[in-house]
Amino acid sequence: MTPLRALCVFCGSSPGVDPVHGVAARALGAALAEAGIDLVYGGGRVGLMGLVADSVLAAGGRVTGVIPKALADLEVAHLGLTELHVVGSMHERKAMMADRSDGFIALSGGIGTFEELFEIWTWGQLGDHAKPVALLNVAGFYDKLAGFLDDVVTAGFLRPAHRAMLMVDDDPAALVRRMRDHRAPLVAKWIDRAER
Repeated sequence: MTPLRALCVFCGSSPGVDPVHGVAARALGAALAEAGIDLVYGGGRVGLMGLVADSVLAAGGRVTGVIPKALADLEVAHLGLTELHVVGSMHERKAMMADRSDGFIALSGGIGTFEELFEIWTWGQLGDHAKPVALLNVAGFYDKLAGFLDDVVTAGFLRPAHRAMLMVDDDPAALVRRMRDHRAPLVAKWIDRAER
């Protein structure tokens, strides 16, 4: 079991319409700081990104932000972080966040959040890492996605063991505890040559 020193949080650069998403972002930040786990995230000061970062900092935790220069130039970079890395591209951003993190949580967000989640989950399926990947399911935000993923298993396009790699919880502190206790599952190779 790898020690959980830093968790990467993918989330929206918007706060969303329902304030419950901001409440959850703050609660997740507080839970990380209380557990002594550093936050790694996209480096923005706006939306849920800014809320989770500010919450960790307010509770005395450490925050590392990674933001592409094009976004930093739009004045959305959070300048009050423990560390802020300005990189050349989104590819560099995701690679640095992955390298500096021992696990990944997706809060509510849009297509950028979904893309980051699915990419890091795919890397786990391929065996590129054995780090926990999870959804913080705020007010049922991810219910339909979780149901769809179950349908993908039924349709034969996703193995049950790979579906089980994605944790889902609606409680920030409970999710942090689950990730801390995570043990990488022994799963079948993503492609069995006999199936071809």
